[in-house]
Amino acid sequence: MEVAITGSGGVAHPCDGVLRCSSYRRVVSDLVARVIAAVLTFAHCAIVAAQVPDLAREQRLANQISDAILDGEVQLLDDGKGHRFLTIYMQSDRRPARGTVVLMHGRGLHPDWVSVIQPLRVGLAEQGWNTFSIQLPVLEKEARYYDYLPLFGSAMPRIEAALEEARQRDPGPVVLLAHSCGAHMAQHWVLRRGESALERFDGFIGIGMGATDVGQPMREPFALSQMPMPVLDLYAEHDYPAVHRLAGRRQAAMLKGGNRFSEQLVVPDAEHYFVDRGDALLAAVGGWLRRAYPVRVR
Repeated sequence: MEVAITGSGGVAHPCDGVLRCSSYRRVVSDLVARVIAAVLTFAHCAIVAAQVPDLAREQRLANQISDAILDGEVQLLDDGKGHRFLTIYMQSDRRPARGTVVLMHGRGLHPDWVSVIQPLRVGLAEQGWNTFSIQLPVLEKEARYYDYLPLFGSAMPRIEAALEEARQRDPGPVVLLAHSCGAHMAQHWVLRRGESALERFDGFIGIGMGATDVGQPMREPFALSQMPMPVLDLYAEHDYPAVHRLAGRRQAAMLKGGNRFSEQLVVPDAEHYFVDRGDALLAAVGGWLRRAYPVRVR
């Protein structure tokens, strides 16, 4: 039986005329789209929430680099949670050392990564700083920023164990240096631990801060305003757009921190990973450290 679509005097029907039918279809279409988006968001959140560190990949990375370390002492450090993670400690020949720099690598990498971490951990040791580079939690190579969010908590005990070890080895200032996703992890730790975190280190160097993935904006604010110690915000001339876009926000946060040695620097002719620009990166970091931390005397 066919039902004719009529006006108010005819049979009641959702599509009461062409315009109403079109409007009804738009409403249904919007509703379906919202349901699909909600389902996809829920599924993504469920996947993210289920992420745990890929310890097998971490072990493979450790196996690959341990025997190749020529500069520094390979050490397994206990995070206090039953896991021992790889670290590389390099003691400066200078006595006394200027202090210790604890280095945190970028996403999915390792503590002797050639483009950022290795030039700094070796070069700063030659400039009088002990360096202590640590392995952070990793996922599979294809993992993105949002995949790593649940791992930030797993990085916290590693950061604390490394800073404690640095204090025990040398009484000088301890500076925390973090690149890219390592900077996200470091600031997550500060935001969660507050004063308990701030009393563990004496300076912070963030390199390439604010880098995420397309369509995945930062989930947490920068913690720089909470840091009363010297802070260096360093990024590349050709860094990712988000890093440049958020530079003003980082600068404002550092000003709230209020330390006169805090500074924002740009390394020219470099990109986010400082490929072939390790010397320029070292010069920028080393120069700032000399300004912020006077030479220790015996």
